[in-house]
Amino acid sequence: MSPPHDNAWEAWTPAQLWRRLQGLAIDWYVVGGWALDLHLGVQSRAHDDLEFAVSPQGACRVAERLGELAFFAVRQGKFTPWSEADPIPDDLWQIWGADPESGVWRVDMMMERGNREHWVYKRNATISQPRSEAIRTTAQGIRYLAPANVLLFKAKHHRPKDEQDFQAALPGLTQKEREDLACWLDITHPGHVWIEALRY
Repeated sequence: MSPPHDNAWEAWTPAQLWRRLQGLAIDWYVVGGWALDLHLGVQSRAHDDLEFAVSPQGACRVAERLGELAFFAVRQGKFTPWSEADPIPDDLWQIWGADPESGVWRVDMMMERGNREHWVYKRNATISQPRSEAIRTTAQGIRYLAPANVLLFKAKHHRPKDEQDFQAALPGLTQKEREDLACWLDITHPGHVWIEALRY
């Protein structure tokens, strides 16, 4: 199939993805705005897409399990057909999954290249954290990226929805999470407006 328009999203929810991937012995977890809502325990806003992270090796197994979808490698706004038999080069970070029957996107699969013990920030490998701190799990069993780590990604573009997410997550951040995020922002985005809010 040809890729849908890049705005043609009717994303699954985290629970719908979780049900499809149940029993698959790989480490995957929800990222982006949905991860913050999983942490909060409520859906705070509408979400256009569903982003989740997995290792390049795990991505092949996910694609095999989600055989109902057609996958496309995404680079600089261009879409190239991809299947679980294709290698994942180091410069590929996103693979979108489309539903051929409805002609819409369902998932955005992000490559995570940390290791078994540590989560590593893809935009600056000097920022890392024990995986036990970076990845959380809901009562239902859905794994998701911790809020401070999600906000680190969101700080780059600082769109209105990112500011909304920051304000929703801020009251629930622990002191350590505030300190970690402020430190990471000092490194990656010196002078970012969120730094002052985190420290006072």
